[in-house]
Amino acid sequence: MQENIILTRQVGRVGIIRMNRPAQLNAFNDALMDALGNALLEMDADAGIGCIILTGGAKVFAAGADIDALESMTFSEAVRTNFVTRNWETILRVRKPVIAAVAGFALGGGCELAMMCDFIIAADNARFGQPEIKLAVIPGAGGTQRLPRAISKSKAMEMVLTGRMMDAAEAERSGLVARVVPADRLEEEALATASAIGAMSLPSVMAAKEAVNRAYESTLSEGVQFERKSFHAMFATRDQKEGMAAFLAKRKPDFTHG
Repeated sequence: MQENIILTRQVGRVGIIRMNRPAQLNAFNDALMDALGNALLEMDADAGIGCIILTGGAKVFAAGADIDALESMTFSEAVRTNFVTRNWETILRVRKPVIAAVAGFALGGGCELAMMCDFIIAADNARFGQPEIKLAVIPGAGGTQRLPRAISKSKAMEMVLTGRMMDAAEAERSGLVARVVPADRLEEEALATASAIGAMSLPSVMAAKEAVNRAYESTLSEGVQFERKSFHAMFATRDQKEGMAAFLAKRKPDFTHG
């Protein structure tokens, strides 16, 4: 495996993962996706980390799948090796919040990976797209499913069928990204947001993430029922007692994440 195919570091309670295949525009191959998945699971298991940032380079987040590795792939090989499912979706097993900090191009699998994160903070030079149709294939890592949920069927259909890219301003207007920041402040803004989340009680953060995600997997009544049970469960944590006591005492809470 290429050395330093990903770069990891920790700042306070924030784990930062940077994809690092600049010569290949961070195109996804097995080595990168295996390394990324391992890093995500390690940070998810680390009690000292409360939030994770996933990012790429200043000019490209990720340009999608490595076409050199796909050009000769057959149908039987894709099925037999469980392509995409095998190692692209490890991020969906992470229970802690994952923020995508996107600068430059997030295309194909890069756009799909960003959408698998819990939310996206985009640099003002970010560009999103699903150009697979130009290669006579379709998005295969959730692009046809997550994009319509994020930006509407009509807009997603146009992008998937034409391969048109969406700039950062349109992505924010459409609801694909949480907010847009100047490119030179992307890391600073993402870290500030992740640090704020990391300072919260981890059990409540994990429960909140799970509850919001449930909104896309169930009816409203089922989702509200799930939320209510999770809300009730929070009263069994030490942090709930500390948080409310601190509020009443007008002091900063000291969460122990239990």
